[in-house]
Amino acid sequence: MDSGTTDTAEQEPREVWDWPASSLLGGLGKSARNQLLTLGVRVRYPGDRILVRQQENTTFVLVLLDGVVKATARARDGREVLLAVRMGGDLVGEFAAIDDQPRSATVTTCGPTVARLATRAEFLGCLERNPPIALAVNESIVAKLLVANERRIDFTGCDVPTRLARVLHQIAMTYGEAVGAGAVIRWPITQPELATLSGAAEPSVHKALRRLRESGVIATGYRTIRVKDLELLSNIAFRE
Repeated sequence: MDSGTTDTAEQEPREVWDWPASSLLGGLGKSARNQLLTLGVRVRYPGDRILVRQQENTTFVLVLLDGVVKATARARDGREVLLAVRMGGDLVGEFAAIDDQPRSATVTTCGPTVARLATRAEFLGCLERNPPIALAVNESIVAKLLVANERRIDFTGCDVPTRLARVLHQIAMTYGEAVGAGAVIRWPITQPELATLSGAAEPSVHKALRRLRESGVIATGYRTIRVKDLELLSNIAFRE
């Protein structure tokens, strides 16, 4: 892993961040949250920096403060598959820290990223001393697994436009910036990545995206996707 840039002067924990309530940090109480905000050292990374490599034997944990990272894995046929996206407020690397097994995915920054980097010993010690944090971490792990399972179940029997609409709706609701009746996803996600998340071939996703644009549901720009109408997208994603 590239160690990034470590802040030489530690600062007091920042009181206000734009963390979604569904994130680990956004859902914690002030006291517990500040325990995580002082864990390890504060680091900064530029975009397109690999933080963790699949199968490597590292056990550190990253508490994301700001920015977006993506988790990818190499499939047996050699394809790179996008598994998940994480943003400020989320935890990255906790699986290896807990079970001391090789990394299950590669994690790469999608833009400038700020985090707290903690060793396995620091992280596990924090969980032992702080039951509310341990509970919150366990709940976040369960939530991640549930999302993965729900995606597999929900996609059974669905056509590509429906699967793509569900992926975009989930990303917009979880990580989007609310704008009027819609939301803006302000990080780069490629069509191949949308295809892997949707469990579809890239040409099929390309056609589905074009249909969503032509119908006025979304607009695509440089490194962004704007959902113009979340209710309309929801109707497409979850229609009977």
